[in-house]
Amino acid sequence: MDIKIIDVAKAANVSPTTVSRVLNDNPLVKAKTREKVLKVIGELNYVPHAAAKNLRQQKTLTLGVIVPDIMVSYYTNLVKGIQNKAYAEKFKVVICDTQNNKDIELDYLQLLSNRSIDAMILTASMLSNQEVMEFVDRGYLIGSIGRGIVLPNTCNVQTNTVQSAKQAVEHLIEQGHTDITFISGYTNAIDSLDRLEGYKMALKEHGIPFREESVENGDFNKKGGYAAIKRLWAKGLHFTAVFSANDEMALGIYEACLEANISIPQDLAVFGVDNERVSRYLTPQLSTINQLKIEMGYAIADMMIQQIKGELPIDHNRIIVIDSQLQIRGSSNYKRV
Repeated sequence: MDIKIIDVAKAANVSPTTVSRVLNDNPLVKAKTREKVLKVIGELNYVPHAAAKNLRQQKTLTLGVIVPDIMVSYYTNLVKGIQNKAYAEKFKVVICDTQNNKDIELDYLQLLSNRSIDAMILTASMLSNQEVMEFVDRGYLIGSIGRGIVLPNTCNVQTNTVQSAKQAVEHLIEQGHTDITFISGYTNAIDSLDRLEGYKMALKEHGIPFREESVENGDFNKKGGYAAIKRLWAKGLHFTAVFSANDEMALGIYEACLEANISIPQDLAVFGVDNERVSRYLTPQLSTINQLKIEMGYAIADMMIQQIKGELPIDHNRIIVIDSQLQIRGSSNYKRV
């Protein structure tokens, strides 16, 4: 059996971070804890992956970035932020588009093991925490955006996704809407799940029942948003507002409304996410959640580069939260009577 850091941590009843600190002789670990961990290491006959450690010492000055669909502008802007920091530090960036395919994502992660890159940054990863841990446990550097992977050698940049989604739906409720639908992105994407949670929280706090049939999937693109709003109408549901998990799907909603002669916001209020450039040029302008995507990309690249250079203290806070803000515009700023 291949014993891993997570196995040692469980047996010693400590965190994987503590095991990693013991292995690296970090002075922050208390003597009693160190003794307990070392005892378990001996009992389990755990051997750190020396090969992975050696590979990390042969730096390529290259970051990999895994995105599910580079055509979605959200990921394009994250990459831009990563590149801005990387180029300033003389690092290169390899963009890995998985086309929403988990197997492709796993294939790209192998770039870590063949020394093509020094670290990988995940955006909207389709992998489970356990699958990510398999790479982390082998000593490879992994960062993520929007996902709380709190493990040794990982860095994370998040935004207040649940809270901002809740605020967007609350804005619609304040405008007089009680029948509000939600169009999500990829079914298992953490951003979709977080925005759904915020949507549900807002409804619950205002005494509005959640209806499963009021949620449709739009795959984070214009075509998907168009199809999703069509499906909602086909169900015969009564609703006066829709919260779209990103602006690109909102574009599809606009197109469908134009075809159906449905006025925004008089007949249907629309609220998006991302504050993409096009949102300001729609008629009416799209209300949206402004996510500081370039700043998020820059922040994760900064941490990863520090870690590669050995300049990131082991007790450094590896989770950065960058808040989003509501941008209220014409598509929802209409009081129903």
